Amino acid sequence: MTKQEEKIGQLQMYEQSLQNILLQKQQFQSQLSEIDSALKEMESSSETYRIVGNIMVLTKKEELKKELQEKNSSLKLRIKTLEKQEDTIKEKAQSLQSDIMKGMEKND
Repeated sequence: MTKQEEKIGQLQMYEQSLQNILLQKQQFQSQLSEIDSALKEMESSSETYRIVGNIMVLTKKEELKKELQEKNSSLKLRIKTLEKQEDTIKEKAQSLQSDIMKGMEKND
């Protein structure tokens, strides 16, 4: 395998990693949206319930609110981490892509 082919393979791996990161980020953002919605809904309700298995169980409002806020901040942190990874991989991929293009121009 030539060096150029190795670089192309590496670029494909970067692209796959980027797709995986974007998928995870999308899932976390969806969960974050659900939590934000639940927290807003809790403000106007007097009772809160939690789904456990196939049943809904009455839960202390403050306890559930605290748990949702913790999940919220945890998801935000995960999203930030994924965004940093995304930026790093994008930079590496762009650099590698320009290397590949330069190599192709030399071969022409």
